[in-house]
This record gives sequence, C-alpha cells and structure tokens, in this order.
Amino acid sequence: MAKLLSCVLGPRLYKIYRERESERAPASVPETPTAVTAPHSNSWDTYYQPRALEKHADSILALASVFWSISYYSSPFAFFYLYRKGYLSLSKVVPFSHYAGTLLLLLAGVACLRGIGRWTNPQYRQFITILEATHRNQSSENKRQLANYNFDFRSWPVDFHWEEPSSRKESRGGPSRRGVALLRPEPLHRGTADTLLNRVKKLPCQITSYLVAHTLGRRMLYPGSVYLLQKALMPVLLQGQARLVEECNGRRAKLLACDGNEIDTMFVDRRGTAEPQGQKLVICCEGNAGFYEVGCVSTPLEAGYSVLGWNHPGFAGSTGVPFPQNEANAMDVVVQFAIHRLGFQPQDIIIYAWSIGGFTGGLVTRTVRQHLNLNNAEQLCRYQGPVLLIRRTKDEIITTTVPEDITSNRGNDLLLKLLQHRYPRVMADEGLQVVRQWLEASSQLEEASIYSRWEVEEDWCLSVLRSYQAEHGPDFPWSVGEDMSADGRRQLALFLARKHMHNFEATHCTPLPAQNFQMPWHL
Repeated sequence: MAKLLSCVLGPRLYKIYRERESERAPASVPETPTAVTAPHSNSWDTYYQPRALEKHADSILALASVFWSISYYSSPFAFFYLYRKGYLSLSKVVPFSHYAGTLLLLLAGVACLRGIGRWTNPQYRQFITILEATHRNQSSENKRQLANYNFDFRSWPVDFHWEEPSSRKESRGGPSRRGVALLRPEPLHRGTADTLLNRVKKLPCQITSYLVAHTLGRRMLYPGSVYLLQKALMPVLLQGQARLVEECNGRRAKLLACDGNEIDTMFVDRRGTAEPQGQKLVICCEGNAGFYEVGCVSTPLEAGYSVLGWNHPGFAGSTGVPFPQNEANAMDVVVQFAIHRLGFQPQDIIIYAWSIGGFTGGLVTRTVRQHLNLNNAEQLCRYQGPVLLIRRTKDEIITTTVPEDITSNRGNDLLLKLLQHRYPRVMADEGLQVVRQWLEASSQLEEASIYSRWEVEEDWCLSVLRSYQAEHGPDFPWSVGEDMSADGRRQLALFLARKHMHNFEATHCTPLPAQNFQMPWHL
C-alpha cells in the first residue's frame, strides 16, 4: 500500500537514459533502502513506456493544467466580464464553487487512477524505489542510479546548498537570505527632495509599475518563463537533455539559492580528455527565451571545454521568477557550485552570456528601472577580469533602428562604458571619438582602414600597458594616458577596442560557431 501511495504522489517519469557500460552498477548490489539495482539499458527502451491507464490519465491532467494556465492569464478579463454581467453575487458564486469542488474531486480520482497505472508498471516501481532511496541517503551510488532517469525536476533531491561552502558560514560579508548585494536603488536627481508629498504623488505610478512588472512586463522580458511556451517546447527540451546526458556524459544537479529558488544545472566534464581547454569551465548564461538544453552550451562543447549550463529562475526545472535579484542569487550559487563542488579555480572559470534586452518609453522606463533593471554595464564595470564582447553585425533584437544599422547596436554602448571605466584618460575626447568611428564601420575593410589611418603600433601599445601594470598593479580604473599626446590616446583607444570586441556576421539567434569562441585578451 505504501508503494501504491508513492506511485500516486510520485513525479512524472519522462525517459530512462541509456546506461554506459563504464557506469553500470555491479550485478551483486542488493536491493536495500540505500542501494537498489538499476535496470540494464538493453532490458527496456530508453523512452519510458507508460501503461494505458497512466497514459490516458496523464493526458487528462496535462489538459487540465493547460486550461488552468490559460485561465490564470485571462483571469483579470474574466473577472471584469463576470462583474459587468453581475455573476459575482453570492447567489451565483455558491453554485460555481460546488461545480469547482466536483471538478477537483474528479481530477483527484484521475490522479489515483494514474497512480494505479504506475503501480502496475515495473519500470515506474523501479524508478520510485531508487528515488525514495536517494531521498533517504544521497550516496554516490544512489545518485548515479537516479541520474539514469529524467523526471519532473521538482522531486529531484538538492545536490548543493548556497550555505554549503564553509566560507559562507564564517564570513559576514557573504550573501544573506535577502540575496546577493548586487543591485542598488535608483538615485534621486539633484535638488529633488523625497518628501511625503512627493511620495504620495509617485504612488499611483509606482503601483502601476509594480503591477506591470509582475504580470505582463516580466513575461515580456523573459518569455521563456511562460508556462505555455515551456509546455510547447517540452519535447525539444527532453531531447536536448538526452543528448547532453547520453552523448556528452552530462550530470544534472539541483542547486538551492539563498532566496529558496531551486536552480536546474547540467555539467559536462572534459578534464579527463587530452584537450587542454577541458581544464577550463565555461558557465553558460542563456538568453531571455533560452534553455541550457538547446542553448549556447553547444559552442564551448564543440570547442572542447568543460561546460556548466543552468536555467533562469522559472525556466524549465528551475523554480521562482526571473527578476534581477533572483538572477543574481542564482548566478551566485552556480559559481559557488563550480568552485566548491566541481573543484574549478576562479581563474579557470569563463562566463559565456548570450543576449541582452531593453525597453524604452515612459511607464515602461520606470517599470524596468525599478523592478526589471538588469544594469549590464554597471555590473560589467565592477568586474576586474578579462572581457570579450561579441557583437552580431546583423542583430535584429538589440538594435534600436534596423539590423543593418550597426551604429544603433547596444553592444557599442557596453564597450564604450567598459573602456571609459577602465581607461578614463585614454577614452577622453580624442579616444572616444575614434572608437565611435571604429564602431560605426560597416565592414571589416572599413574597420581596417580606420585602424591603419591612425598607424596603430601594437607593440608600443602593449609596452605602455605592461609598464603601467607593473608599476601600479592590475586593478581598474587605470590612469594610463594622462600625459600622452592626442595621437597616442587614439592609438591606444583603438588597440583596446579591438582587443575587447570581436564582430560576428550573424543575426541575434544564430549559434556562435566553435571557431569563434575565443578566450578574452589579457596582458
């Protein structure tokens, strides 16, 4: 009876992965509460085959879930319609609640029938035994066997906790449960007094901004968090996970962030290969509609690097909503996992991020700044390590006019702000002007023409930068260029711009080829 109840309440099983010969458990391992024998790959098909009762019950519950999602998104309009028609009176609501209760009872009965169908299936009984054993004892053997199954990630046990590193428990400067100390409030304009009257005047706009950000705005900025889109992409995501696990020997893990969100990750370890780049870890940060299953992880994988992919909060297996603070908390626990559990040194970790979005306009501007402000340039300027920006010359998403107008590409502003922060004396009037000209070049030939017009001597630029670094240290910002001629600042500015940004002739969603995946320049 206990096993039947576990089948009723258990997660949905999607697939049983092909088990590699090197990973099979010895046949002599007994079936105990802490160790169970996983099935061999040749005994069952890799796709889980539900019995007819479970299959039809799952279809009914999935349809009910879709209808509930549609009802949730359309509820404001439905309530307004019912209010106008007078259907929200007590005499109308009570019968409706009876209908809703009856429907819930029917769905509960369907769930019980699904559990009976699972109970009669030896595949599912084997899976639920392994899952329960892993929750009781997360031994390496139990976790290895659980990794052979793809199921509803909400039931996956937590593999890494944000407080797990000993430094977090001993240091007062680490993140608290309120989150990573990363974002700051919008400063007041000069001469503006934040009086009670001003607060009252701003209250209607602030309330409207909050409602927009937490309803339509968040889903516009991160369409990948929309449940209906995830439901439509489920077959593709399952196929992508199978490729990473079966072909790339990927290992899935659940990380618990400081805000309570559970982050879905996939790690592919290349440290055991003969390729030297396998010693470096590339952490892939997907776009606002991307998932690690089908996202930018393919580029560093093809290039031979170790890769750690993760999904935004609210995307696929990750819980929560993708607000900026939640994003920062998720990234923090991913990096801590890479260092303290996977064993990579910080200098061997590379962050590879794809896509940046933005909004313009009155109310939207206020909403984004107060609730959805990603402030990419500000966060980038806080980083002291090497950076390489890849600008897509035909990007149709982050250009403010047409894709062919490269002058409106927002990557230009990111490069300018980065260089102005790191080299403020070099990026004075002359340096800023010549870098803008270089960014506005419409072809590689025009870029080379601007570079050669100012006769940039790369050896001289390197010697100037290395001499400054040896004398003053590596921490930015640098005061190099303070006593330099205008021509010298132009040369140095062009040299730095060319080292910090590469062009890729493609649109926004075109995957980056492995040959274009290069390490950032550093002295």
